[in-house]
Amino acid sequence: MADFQVMRIRPHNGAPFTINAKGRDLWALEQLAKASQSGVTPREEPTGPRWAAYVHKLRGLGVPIETRHEPHGGEFPGTHGRYILHATIERLSAEVAQ
Repeated sequence: MADFQVMRIRPHNGAPFTINAKGRDLWALEQLAKASQSGVTPREEPTGPRWAAYVHKLRGLGVPIETRHEPHGGEFPGTHGRYILHATIERLSAEVAQ
């Protein structure tokens, strides 16, 4: 079984590069790509309870992700983040750690 996926990131503004992604970070990257410019928010995609952590880690790898703060009401009103990927992605290969 593959330990990580080699992913090509093609920023809308910038040169393409590759990253190694696995687990929930890979899942989050793929969800962001699927959502396109509408983005994702933990309120709409609750299966990823640690969205901020996934986005932080991906940004640390150079992946261009914007956060838009949106208000919400309800019992606990406030704001939440909508994460938008400003790149296209391509799965290149699966790699097994040695």
